[in-house]
Amino acid sequence: MGNLNSDSTYESLRIARISENKARLASLGLDKSITELRTLASPSKTSPSKRKCCRKVYDSSSLRRSNRLISQSESVPRRSTRLNGTQISSLQGRGGISKQKEWKLFDAEERELEERNKISSDALSRRCDSRSRGSLYNPVFGICCHFCRQKKLCGEEDCKHCGDLDNDQPCIGKTSCSVCNSSNGVLCRACLKVRYGEELEEVRANKEWMCPHCIENKGIRPYWICNSSFCLKKRKMVPTGIAIFEAREMGYASVAHLLMDKLQKKGLTN
Repeated sequence: MGNLNSDSTYESLRIARISENKARLASLGLDKSITELRTLASPSKTSPSKRKCCRKVYDSSSLRRSNRLISQSESVPRRSTRLNGTQISSLQGRGGISKQKEWKLFDAEERELEERNKISSDALSRRCDSRSRGSLYNPVFGICCHFCRQKKLCGEEDCKHCGDLDNDQPCIGKTSCSVCNSSNGVLCRACLKVRYGEELEEVRANKEWMCPHCIENKGIRPYWICNSSFCLKKRKMVPTGIAIFEAREMGYASVAHLLMDKLQKKGLTN
């Protein structure tokens, strides 16, 4: 009972002090000011008006080009591959080319020109430092190897494609399948030797050379398959990695010969 009486006494004293303070503030005229300050400090509940989205149209405006690119394009002669209006209209009528494809040809020409200007003569002189895979990467003129996927200029001295940066000429530092003519048959010198045990000069002299994909499809050589990581994963097989040292220690000419022997022993079919 004593605790209840003390609590009620404390509450009555507290309420009396609060009412006393309110009366004092009212006599000084400050109660209204406090209420106004609270309303100003509290954030407004009304949502702000949404900004209207104004979409800019850039088609009508001219493209901005840096002065450096403009001066380079004026100094270097352009190799025009863009078709004239008569050729475009005739091809469009026959269904041979669309306006979008014609613009893609023009964009490819501009990209070739810019990339050709970027490569210095000093860099081109170092192109033949490595004949195996090439020593100069280039996203436009480099041809991607199917196995190592290195898009480099080849290291052959008499290659016009990589030496003169001419996409109309074939690259003699990469293989080309006589059957499919696809990217599956493009191999650099190093990958051709290490993965399949063939020399680039022999492949270049053989006009009927076929890639491992075409050899497998025709059934010419059993268990002779492409051992790139992409193709092995499609077969649900684990990629071999750097297996050339293991193959040579066991007396095989290449990784493909080692893999062919393993498949024969396991009795797997193509």
